[in-house]
Amino acid sequence: MECFAELMGQAHEGDKEARDRLVSDNLGLVWAVARRFDNRGHDREEIFQIGCIGLMKAIDKFDLSLHLAFSTYAVPMITGEIRRFLRDDGMVKVSRTLKENGYKISKAKEQLTKELGREPELTEISEATGFSAEEIVLATEANREVESIYQPVYEKDGDELLLIDQIGGGACSGEDEPQKEAVLNRMVVRQLLDLLGEQERRLILLRYFENKTQSQVAGELGMSQVQVSRLEKKILLRLREKMV
Repeated sequence: MECFAELMGQAHEGDKEARDRLVSDNLGLVWAVARRFDNRGHDREEIFQIGCIGLMKAIDKFDLSLHLAFSTYAVPMITGEIRRFLRDDGMVKVSRTLKENGYKISKAKEQLTKELGREPELTEISEATGFSAEEIVLATEANREVESIYQPVYEKDGDELLLIDQIGGGACSGEDEPQKEAVLNRMVVRQLLDLLGEQERRLILLRYFENKTQSQVAGELGMSQVQVSRLEKKILLRLREKMV
């Protein structure tokens, strides 16, 4: 451990040999992470090279005073670098204008949330940014982290399970299809939630993400069960029309 700490200190002081030694000693971490991204449309060697960039960033930013195991810090950095590469190199290309609009919308939404103490309505975001509702939806969807099939859905002890690990890759039994369809449906619904007003969004979240009954939702929203039922049907009809 003293040798590692000494090397890390030297690397942070600009010693190239010490930095190269740390990289060499930890290439096994990169290979371990790279193997998780097999069958993603890129050679493992290419993924490995991207992971090495993450490793070098981890070495440069590692803080010895935190008393963390280096692998605990480095694995998420390596994983994040690979995920960014896969996302940015994906088939969906986002124009600079859409990226800039998405950033402005995100900042406006953040500011409005602070001012209003709640999620802003689409019309409020439109007034704050000067963008039409259609432009806001388009920019938001284009900049979404590719509700990404590469987004993590579970992480523990440095192990990360990505959404694509649940819905894709290789031959699958027919028994897996309902689960895959459910995950994909959940992704679509989450994307469409941005089109709803605050009360409508809350109703759908309670019913379909928190699995509450209509009576329970009625209690939380201060409505009757009949009103919840009618509004739910109305919302689902609108969402269904958007999906067609």
